[in-house]
Amino acid sequence: MLILIKANSYGHGAVDFAHLMEKAGSDYLAVAQPVEGIELREGNITSPILVLTADPESFKEIVEYGLEPGIPTLFALKKFAATLKKMHVDIYPVHIKLDTGMHRLGFMEKELPELLRFLSSHPEIKVQSIYSHLAASDSKKYDSFTKSQVALFDKMVQQIEQVLGYHPIVHILNSAGIERFPQFQKDMVRLGIGIYGVSAINQKNVKPVACLKCRIIQVKELTPKDGTVGYTRAGKITRPSKIATIPLGYTDGINRHLGNGAAKFCIKGKLAPTIGKVCMDMCMLDVTDIKNVKVGDEVTVFGNKPTAIDLAKALKTIPYEVYTSVAKRVKRGVVK
Repeated sequence: MLILIKANSYGHGAVDFAHLMEKAGSDYLAVAQPVEGIELREGNITSPILVLTADPESFKEIVEYGLEPGIPTLFALKKFAATLKKMHVDIYPVHIKLDTGMHRLGFMEKELPELLRFLSSHPEIKVQSIYSHLAASDSKKYDSFTKSQVALFDKMVQQIEQVLGYHPIVHILNSAGIERFPQFQKDMVRLGIGIYGVSAINQKNVKPVACLKCRIIQVKELTPKDGTVGYTRAGKITRPSKIATIPLGYTDGINRHLGNGAAKFCIKGKLAPTIGKVCMDMCMLDVTDIKNVKVGDEVTVFGNKPTAIDLAKALKTIPYEVYTSVAKRVKRGVVK
């Protein structure tokens, strides 16, 4: 199994999460950029690491750190072969990306003849895996398209293997594909958002693996004559109120669109709405209806209640964006 560790492990903390996955027995880790792979190596991660979107200008450091590049074009493949020659490397693993309908990155079927000619004349290139990406595996509406992607992938893989003379690792399933199309597992699957607790089928099947929490740093008692809370006087006080301030803002991952009551965070098991605009480093909550709220009380921004999915719905986006928006300055820890 390949685990996606890109984007700081979807905001969860790359090095710590990678160590957890190594201990759990993952076969591969994957990142988007070389700098992410270098961070893992410097954090003593020893697993094979696939760099999904490697800039050809970074190929030298990819080799230096023992990373493995995803190769989507003949230009990139030629550049990588030239890099190996300059570095006097006899053989090195690469991962060939095929475009089966996503039309984002990868070799299209019509480009295979050139790819195969190059591979057959460059034995220093070891094709470690061949992979593609499903465009709509989470949607029943497009199941016929998903199946056509897999069929095209199988056809292209067969052509490549005939030239190579060996069988690389073959993988096409993402998280939604793992849940919905187990018959297409091939040699390996790529688990991304699913490992962090988001399901394409039934959210009851999984649990979020992370929560974002903080503590109240001040509580104010206000009345209508005090007027408003926050920038541009956006939070209106219409009754005797208790307003709690927490030390997380839009820099930390609480999107500005969650202000003015668009979101509710959990205190003492009850939900408190935001009031006023979310600030850079803080935001305010109306805790009037929650008894005995005080400085130091714990606030759950997302976790079991509310979930990242709840915040995503409020933002009309996906939980990926909620998770990856959490800034690196927010302290992370592993709870066993």
